Amino acid sequence: QLEESGGGVVQAGDSLRLSCAASGGTFKHYAVAWFRQAPGKGREFVAAADWNALNTYYTDSVKGRCTISRDNAKNTVYLQMNSLKPEDTAVYYCAADTTTGWASRSVRQYDYWGQGTQVTVSS
Repeated sequence: QLEESGGGVVQAGDSLRLSCAASGGTFKHYAVAWFRQAPGKGREFVAAADWNALNTYYTDSVKGRCTISRDNAKNTVYLQMNSLKPEDTAVYYCAADTTTGWASRSVRQYDYWGQGTQVTVSS
Protein backbone atom coordinates (compact mmCIF):
# COMPACT_ATOMS: atom_id res chain seq x y z
CA GLN A 1 0.00 0.00 0.00
CA LEU A 2 1.06 3.55 -0.74
CA GLU A 3 -0.15 6.48 1.30
CA GLU A 4 0.43 10.12 0.41
CA SER A 5 0.50 13.02 2.83
CA GLY A 6 1.57 16.64 2.90
CA GLY A 7 -1.01 18.23 0.65
CA GLY A 8 -2.85 21.38 1.60
CA VAL A 9 -3.99 24.85 0.64
CA VAL A 10 -1.18 27.32 0.00
CA GLN A 11 -0.61 30.60 -1.76
CA ALA A 12 1.23 31.07 -5.02
CA GLY A 13 4.96 31.09 -4.40
CA ASP A 14 4.76 28.84 -1.36
CA SER A 15 6.33 25.41 -0.97
CA LEU A 16 5.03 21.99 -0.02
CA ARG A 17 6.65 18.63 0.51
CA LEU A 18 4.57 15.61 -0.33
CA SER A 19 5.42 12.25 1.17
CA CYS A 20 4.45 8.77 0.09
CA ALA A 21 4.96 5.92 2.51
CA ALA A 22 4.85 2.29 1.48
CA SER A 23 3.56 -0.32 3.87
CA GLY A 24 3.25 -4.07 3.69
CA GLY A 25 6.47 -4.45 1.76
CA THR A 26 9.45 -2.63 0.40
CA PHE A 27 9.73 -0.65 -2.78
CA LYS A 28 13.47 -0.11 -2.70
CA HIS A 29 13.87 -2.11 -5.90
CA TYR A 30 11.12 -0.34 -7.80
CA ALA A 31 10.67 2.77 -9.86
CA VAL A 32 8.46 5.40 -8.25
CA ALA A 33 6.65 8.41 -9.61
CA TRP A 34 4.30 11.25 -8.86
CA PHE A 35 1.32 12.04 -11.03
CA ARG A 36 -1.40 14.63 -10.65
CA GLN A 37 -4.96 15.07 -11.80
CA ALA A 38 -6.76 18.38 -12.00
CA PRO A 39 -10.57 18.56 -12.16
CA GLY A 40 -11.83 17.51 -15.56
CA LYS A 41 -8.41 16.44 -16.76
CA GLY A 42 -6.53 13.20 -17.13
CA ARG A 43 -3.78 11.97 -14.85
CA GLU A 44 -0.56 13.78 -15.70
CA PHE A 45 3.05 12.75 -15.11
CA VAL A 46 4.95 15.01 -12.72
CA ALA A 47 8.18 13.30 -11.69
CA ALA A 48 9.77 9.89 -11.42
CA ALA A 49 12.86 8.26 -9.98
CA ASP A 50 14.68 5.03 -10.69
CA TRP A 51 15.14 2.55 -7.82
CA ASN A 52 18.42 4.19 -6.76
CA ALA A 53 17.30 7.75 -7.56
CA LEU A 54 20.41 8.29 -9.69
CA ASN A 55 18.08 9.11 -12.55
CA THR A 56 15.13 11.41 -12.07
CA TYR A 57 12.65 12.74 -14.58
CA TYR A 58 10.30 15.71 -14.59
CA THR A 59 7.60 17.14 -16.72
CA ASP A 60 8.65 20.45 -18.24
CA SER A 61 6.17 22.51 -16.24
CA VAL A 62 7.77 21.59 -12.90
CA LYS A 63 11.45 21.43 -13.86
CA GLY A 64 13.49 23.65 -11.60
CA ARG A 65 10.64 23.89 -9.08
CA CYS A 66 10.15 20.30 -7.96
CA THR A 67 12.48 17.61 -6.70
CA ILE A 68 11.68 13.94 -6.32
CA SER A 69 13.67 11.99 -3.78
CA ARG A 70 13.42 8.70 -1.97
CA ASP A 71 14.58 7.18 1.27
CA ASN A 72 14.59 3.47 0.66
CA ALA A 73 15.43 2.73 4.28
CA LYS A 74 12.17 4.43 5.27
CA ASN A 75 10.18 3.13 2.30
CA THR A 76 9.24 6.71 1.51
CA VAL A 77 9.35 8.89 -1.57
CA TYR A 78 9.06 12.67 -1.49
CA LEU A 79 8.10 15.45 -3.84
CA GLN A 80 9.44 18.85 -2.83
CA MET A 81 7.49 21.55 -4.64
CA ASN A 82 8.67 25.16 -4.60
CA SER A 83 7.34 28.34 -6.18
CA LEU A 84 3.91 26.80 -6.46
CA LYS A 85 1.51 28.17 -9.05
CA PRO A 86 -2.29 28.02 -9.27
CA GLU A 87 -1.92 25.64 -12.22
CA ASP A 88 -0.25 23.15 -9.87
CA THR A 89 -3.64 22.66 -8.19
CA ALA A 90 -4.54 18.98 -8.44
CA VAL A 91 -4.78 15.72 -6.59
CA TYR A 92 -1.28 14.29 -6.40
CA TYR A 93 -0.75 10.54 -6.55
CA CYS A 94 2.34 8.50 -5.90
CA ALA A 95 2.86 5.29 -7.81
CA ALA A 96 5.27 2.38 -7.89
CA ASP A 97 6.17 0.05 -10.71
CA THR A 98 6.85 -3.35 -9.19
CA THR A 99 7.97 -4.83 -12.51
CA THR A 100 11.12 -2.76 -12.87
CA GLY A 101 13.51 -0.40 -11.15
CA TRP A 102 13.66 1.91 -14.16
CA ALA A 103 11.24 4.79 -14.17
CA SER A 104 8.75 5.67 -16.86
CA ARG A 105 6.62 8.71 -17.59
CA SER A 106 3.70 6.52 -18.59
CA VAL A 107 0.76 6.22 -16.21
CA ARG A 108 0.11 2.72 -17.57
CA GLN A 109 3.50 1.48 -16.40
CA TYR A 110 2.69 1.78 -12.70
CA ASP A 111 0.77 -0.90 -10.89
CA TYR A 112 0.56 0.41 -7.33
CA TRP A 113 -1.08 3.71 -6.50
CA GLY A 114 -1.84 5.76 -3.44
CA GLN A 115 -5.20 7.35 -2.77
CA GLY A 116 -4.00 10.86 -3.55
CA THR A 117 -3.49 14.09 -1.65
CA GLN A 118 -5.03 17.41 -2.61
CA VAL A 119 -2.83 20.39 -3.38
CA THR A 120 -4.60 23.72 -3.84
CA VAL A 121 -2.66 26.83 -4.78
CA SER A 122 -4.45 30.15 -4.55
CA SER A 123 -3.36 33.21 -6.48
